[in-house]
Amino acid sequence: MTSIKRRKFISFLGKASIGAIIAPPFLMSCGNTAKPIKGDRLSQNEINRLKNTVLESILPSDKDDLILAKGLKYQPIIKWGDEISDADTFGFNNDFTCFIPLDKNNPKDGLLWVNHEYIHSLYVSGFDENAYENPLDHKTLQQVDVEMYNVGGSIVRIKEENGVWQVVKNDSHNRRISAKTPIKLNWDTPIKGKTTAIGTLANCSGGITPWNTFLTCEENYDGFFGETIYDENNQSTFKPSRYCGWEKFYNHPPEHYGWVVEVNPKNGEAQKHIALGRFSHECCTLYELEDKRIVAYSGDDHNNEHLYKFIASKPSSLKEGTLYVADTVQGKWLALDWENQPKLKAKFKDQTEVLIRARESSKILGATPLNRPEDIEIDPITGHVLVSLTNNYDKKDFHGSILKVEESNGKFDALTFKASTYKAGGEENGFSCPDNLAFDFAGNLWMTSDMSGSAMNKEGKPYLPFKNNSLFVIPRFGKDAGKVIRVASAPTDAELTGPWFAPDGKTLFLSVQHPGEQTTDITKPTSTWPFDGDNIPKPAVVAITGDLIKKMNNLNLIEG
Repeated sequence: MTSIKRRKFISFLGKASIGAIIAPPFLMSCGNTAKPIKGDRLSQNEINRLKNTVLESILPSDKDDLILAKGLKYQPIIKWGDEISDADTFGFNNDFTCFIPLDKNNPKDGLLWVNHEYIHSLYVSGFDENAYENPLDHKTLQQVDVEMYNVGGSIVRIKEENGVWQVVKNDSHNRRISAKTPIKLNWDTPIKGKTTAIGTLANCSGGITPWNTFLTCEENYDGFFGETIYDENNQSTFKPSRYCGWEKFYNHPPEHYGWVVEVNPKNGEAQKHIALGRFSHECCTLYELEDKRIVAYSGDDHNNEHLYKFIASKPSSLKEGTLYVADTVQGKWLALDWENQPKLKAKFKDQTEVLIRARESSKILGATPLNRPEDIEIDPITGHVLVSLTNNYDKKDFHGSILKVEESNGKFDALTFKASTYKAGGEENGFSCPDNLAFDFAGNLWMTSDMSGSAMNKEGKPYLPFKNNSLFVIPRFGKDAGKVIRVASAPTDAELTGPWFAPDGKTLFLSVQHPGEQTTDITKPTSTWPFDGDNIPKPAVVAITGDLIKKMNNLNLIEG
């Protein structure tokens, strides 16, 4: 599949709804599920208005607001602390979003899944880590319990009526998955003596499956319950958590975290997929082959870590199969297979240990260290796999790049490939630190940035020209093809994450994560977005609409 034409791409998108199966071939990650609007559904007046929409890049901004390009507007759908039912509230630091309609014929009523990655203790639990020399010695059990509730994910039914998206409060689907939710381990061998883990955390990006369940990925898991580390003699020691100190109150093994988690939207039941390996999963991007076997791509978001691919050996399975790691220099996928890799047999006792210690296993086999591989998308037109390499300070790669992987003969289950740079970050191309990616229905690439709040807008730092984090689009066709166009600028300290298009192509769901993150005095927040009266910054999910969204999703199809 070296080339996928636009019309064929439409067939990829299927007709997803709760309870429906998407027909293969299937590609799904941080993008879309449903069939886009076709040109013949638009009136001539609408087509003329879209053609007259000017695609203008907004200037970098350091203003504390969500600033959008001409032709766009936004409305907050839900923010931290909002009630989703009489029992539950929306969690903190929303990241990945995805939407599945309840009825395939109604794109305006469905279930929104939202990740909650981590907490800011000053806001969430009232714990001021700046007040103590050794702050984690002073945190209480009550504060930890509040923090554990505010990570994980939310399932929320939302409806669009009269142009406004609203939460359907107390809908039977509405629920929280938190760091206290029991979650099964999808593996035949117990891990640390258990077949069930307690909770999910560090939930960054994700995806959905062909059978319409949500995938949420555990990224920086070692900041919560610590980590087990091994020396050159294979002797283990415990390394305490970097941020939260939850292990002081709960004896949950670190090995129970760092996995891809699947959540059933109908009942909230969840499972952790051990076969996909344990590392800082940014995302999990699936492709369904014609025989319904799954190929799953995932990146390890740390400096000098690796790109992975799981190839299932049975249809519709995320358990039976082989996990591979990329050697991007030689263009080879290396099997993390204990049975057939003598080097792994010499180091580890079984396949379970290989998967738990995937990072070590990968380095033993000679995998290529990469510059923070984050989000992954499959180009719907070419079939190339795009990987965000956010940055690597140690290697003086301050601005990152997007890696392009061309699987041999266009086959996603191939074991060889060609790697090259799709687009490099920096002032010349107008963006820095690429993170989340999403393709719209016309094949245009949308991208968010992930510049650290500690380095943004700081004199002497390489990010000063870019100001706040932003949302960009790279048009696929027309006179602007290939240009990087800034269409949104985030509030102070914030990051824009989780772009996902509604099934009719008229709404872009987007998270505004950690506004005001650099705040050290709650009475003097660095941001007050979303300006709801109490001057407390709050992460929120917004719906972005307008002629520009319609233009990008429809006009190229009309003209094509």
